[in-house]
Amino acid sequence: MNNRVKLSILGISFSQVQAGAYALIFAESNGPRRLPIVIGTPEAQSIAIVMEKINPPRPLSHDLIVSTFKALNVDLLDVFIYKFEDGAFFAELTLQQGENQYKIDSRTSDGVALAIRTGAPIYTTEELMRTMSVVFDNEDEEQKDMKSFLSNEDKDLSQLSTDTLNTLLEEALNKEDFESAISLRDELNKRKD
Repeated sequence: MNNRVKLSILGISFSQVQAGAYALIFAESNGPRRLPIVIGTPEAQSIAIVMEKINPPRPLSHDLIVSTFKALNVDLLDVFIYKFEDGAFFAELTLQQGENQYKIDSRTSDGVALAIRTGAPIYTTEELMRTMSVVFDNEDEEQKDMKSFLSNEDKDLSQLSTDTLNTLLEEALNKEDFESAISLRDELNKRKD
């Protein structure tokens, strides 16, 4: 499918505002856009363990699934993040066993946890990247004191100009404050509608 955009995992950030939540940050291959997705603690830990090359003493659930795939000669061909609805991303796994292919519904975080264990590629749609991703603006803009704004939990984003929101978004991403980046991205998306 030419509508697919290949993603790589840029990192995981702990949410300072929402307890038990993490932001999983994807980068498009050969492009400036970043796609942040909020995930839960167990999934973040399962992904981080592989990223940090830590071997747990006993297999985690995602390790068990990968072992089952191997035992049954099943290959994970890819993970496809295809929809955002009601505040959640939707994904599907493409599995192959012999000549048969299967599409399996999956939470995005579970799909990613399996993909990094098997080396399977992760994709999303161009439409999701257009509407949900954030982009770094490389142009020099007026320097502002963003730190105090980004640390304020009672941000009123509706009062800010689009240029200011884009500058704040870049600053939040530079500081790896992905929780603020998600809020800023959402406000910018609201203005597009």
